[in-house]
Amino acid sequence: MANIKKDDLVQVLSGSDRGKQGKVLEVLVEQDRVIVEGVNYVTKHTRVGQTQRGAKTGGIETMEAPIHISNVAVVDPSSKKPTRVGHRVEEKVKDGVKRTVRVRYAKNSGKDL
Repeated sequence: MANIKKDDLVQVLSGSDRGKQGKVLEVLVEQDRVIVEGVNYVTKHTRVGQTQRGAKTGGIETMEAPIHISNVAVVDPSSKKPTRVGHRVEEKVKDGVKRTVRVRYAKNSGKDL
């Protein structure tokens, strides 16, 4: 089970954007990278083209680039500090059927990472 998932609130631990918090937009599992909203902006040059209606496309765009998953930590919702994530096994009853599921929870964030 993954520690960081889409729509998690994370904080950047190292790099030029250290200390910034943002929501995870995408997790790239094969490359061990995540794209965080508002973090690690790069400029991308796209070739100028034309749509069928005649509108111009292309130019210079700014977009978020992926950063390595080890450089971010999940933010504890209660203390708003970066924390580690644990898993625990719980039993849930749904429609009269007992199921065992793994649930993520934020560990104690007593000190900053």
